[in-house]
Amino acid sequence: MNQEQKIYTKLQQHLDRQAIGFPATRSRAELKLLRHIFTPYEAEVATCLNYKPESLTKVFERARHLVDSPQKLTQVLERIVKKGGIEAKFENGRMLYCNAPLVVGIYELQVDRLTPEFINDFKAYTSDIKYGLEFLSTKLPQMRTIPVARSIRPRHKTSTFDEVKILLAQAEGPFVILDCICRKKKRMQGQTCHVTERKETCLGIGSIAQTVLMSGSGRELNRDEAVAIIATNQKEGLILQPSNTAQADFICSCCGCCCGMLQMHHSLPRPVDFWASNFYAAVDSAACNGCGICNHRCQAKAVILDGNKQPARVDLNRCLGCGQCVAVCPQEAMTLCKKQEEVKPPRTREDLHEIIRANRKGPWHKAKLTGKLVLDMIRTGNTNLLK
Repeated sequence: MNQEQKIYTKLQQHLDRQAIGFPATRSRAELKLLRHIFTPYEAEVATCLNYKPESLTKVFERARHLVDSPQKLTQVLERIVKKGGIEAKFENGRMLYCNAPLVVGIYELQVDRLTPEFINDFKAYTSDIKYGLEFLSTKLPQMRTIPVARSIRPRHKTSTFDEVKILLAQAEGPFVILDCICRKKKRMQGQTCHVTERKETCLGIGSIAQTVLMSGSGRELNRDEAVAIIATNQKEGLILQPSNTAQADFICSCCGCCCGMLQMHHSLPRPVDFWASNFYAAVDSAACNGCGICNHRCQAKAVILDGNKQPARVDLNRCLGCGQCVAVCPQEAMTLCKKQEEVKPPRTREDLHEIIRANRKGPWHKAKLTGKLVLDMIRTGNTNLLK
């Protein structure tokens, strides 16, 4: 192993000790990913940060063997932020910096820097079983699904963290809108989205928006413009997936044909076990005429039609409770039901990362997770994960 490989391996090991793991693989595709973003010197500097946002003074205490002044350290950190390698935010009169997870974080921040080479290396790494088990084994998922507004009824007694209008009303700015990186990747591969032709659909809020603006990506907008874009996303049939926090840092609007998270959902035999959602859809079989609109609208492949105008069925192993089927049913045969136990998300993304970091799983748990996935494939007959 040469000196450069040692530096990138050191960064990989450092990132693997953070809240969201970054495990090594046999192919070493993770080192290729890091080379896309960090120079060897920047990689060394990045090992002086951690998942908690910290002041320049605190980072300099660890990095003084690499850089001779806080001013020069600021320049290095700002370079890495512009390349989407770390996150930064301005709080209480000072800049704070931290390592970013690969997903959700570094990958999404590459939206204006995507290359075919990066896409190939990202796929090679995230397709590896070691990364997959690390991503699935977190105590809490990083994202959650909330219902679209038209599917919510007063009887649901929906909590504020499950209503997108309230999330946006309570959010602290700034707001930025970005191209969806998943759809951009598909376009670069010669494919088109089947749900929307628009590019700007993903919303950054607060600290995430600050990092996006510092990186030169995205477009800043006001709260009313953000609300209008999310409303259009809902009308077109996109699933709302904000950060798994009561105080939203981002809201992704996802489709089943492009979104990496939903494609992972499609491959899992029981994806609902790994998703955060407080709702599920149900069918009134007496009212349903089997028109198929709900099946076409569902991005989670959870609505099943048996043909011959038979009533639709909902696969509760797959339903994310997004409410899109409810919003478009002409017979009003689809309804949204609240789960018996409501799951309340942590208040902030920092709180979420603390919970995930405190509950990192070891090899034994990941072996059990592998066994569960195998049993679920046998029980459901869904072997897409093997592909």
